[in-house]
Amino acid sequence: MADLWYAIVAGMLTVFVLLDGYDFGAGILHRWVARTEPERRRVLDAIGPFWDGNEVWLLAAGGALFLAFPRVLAAGLSGFYFAIFLVIWCLIGRGLAIEFRSHVADPLWRSFWDTVLVATSLLLALFFGVAIANVVRGVPLSADGWFSLVLFTDFSARPPVGILDWYTVLVGVFAVAALMVHGGTFLAMRTDGDLRDRARWIARWKLVALTIAWPFVTWATAAVRPEFFAAFGSRPLAGVFVALAAAGVALGYFGLWKGRDGVAFAGSTGFIAGLLGATAACAWPALLHGVPHEAASLTTANAAVPDATLRGALAWYVPGLLLAIGYVVLLARLHRGRVRGGDYGGHA
Repeated sequence: MADLWYAIVAGMLTVFVLLDGYDFGAGILHRWVARTEPERRRVLDAIGPFWDGNEVWLLAAGGALFLAFPRVLAAGLSGFYFAIFLVIWCLIGRGLAIEFRSHVADPLWRSFWDTVLVATSLLLALFFGVAIANVVRGVPLSADGWFSLVLFTDFSARPPVGILDWYTVLVGVFAVAALMVHGGTFLAMRTDGDLRDRARWIARWKLVALTIAWPFVTWATAAVRPEFFAAFGSRPLAGVFVALAAAGVALGYFGLWKGRDGVAFAGSTGFIAGLLGATAACAWPALLHGVPHEAASLTTANAAVPDATLRGALAWYVPGLLLAIGYVVLLARLHRGRVRGGDYGGHA
C-alpha cells in the first residue's frame, strides 16, 4: 500500500509539472515570442483559463505526501525552508503579473508586469529542476530523519552538500529548457500567425539543445549517484518510461518540423512524463535519499503511515481524482482551439 501511494505522489507531481509546466514555459517565452501588445495579450489568453487550476495539483501532491508520508513532508519543509519561501514568492509574483498587468492601460505598467512574469516563470522552472536534482543526489539526513541545507558549499556535489552545486544547477537549467520547449509547443498549438511561428522556431531549437544535453545530464546523474541506475535492469517500468521520453523527442521533432502542433505538444508531454517517471522508478523506494549515509534515507518502508490509514484514504482519493480529471478535461474542451486576442478574461 505504501508503494501505491509512492506512485500516487509521483504521479501527481508529474501531472503538476506537465500542466503548470506549459504555463511556466509560456511565461518564460512571453517577451520573446510576443512583440506587440495584442500578441502579449494572446499569450496570456492562451494560458489564462488554465494556470491557476494547474497550480492546484502541487497542493494536491503536498496533501497526498502529508497523508501518506508525513515524515518526508516535515523533513522536506524544514530542510528546504529557504528554497520553499522563494518558490512561494515566485508563485505569488507570477499570479500578480498575470492578473494585474491589464488593470492599468499604461505601457510602463504592463512592461513591468511582463518582466515579472518572465522572471518568476524562469525562476520557478529553475527551482523545481534544482529540487528534483537535490532529491536524486541526496540530502544530509540525520539518524532521526532531519536535515538542513545551506544555499551552497563548494559546488562539488560531494558532502557536505548545499542546495546549489554543479549538478543541481545543471539539472535546473535542463528543466528550464524542457519547459521552454513545452511552453513553445503549447503556444504554437494555441495561437496562430507570427506568434505561432516564433513559438515553433524557439521550440525547435530548444528541442535540439535538449536532445544534445540529455546524455550529459544522464552521465552527470550516474557520476553523482552511481547506484541510481544500478537497479535499472531489474525495473522494467523505468525502461518503459525512458522509451516514452525518447518517443516524445521523436514526436516533438516530427510535429515541430511538419507543422503538427498538437503532435509536438504531445511529444513534449511524453518527454517530460517519461523522464519524471523513470526518475521515480529508479529512486524507489527512497523518497529522500540520505548522503553520505544511505541507511538514513526515508523510504516507503520507514516513512509511511499504517496500511489501514492508507487504505481508508484511497477510498476518498479515487473519487477526488476522478473529479479533478473531469475538471481538467472539461476545461480543455471548453477552451480548445486557437485563441485570438480578447478570448479570455476580459482584461483589455
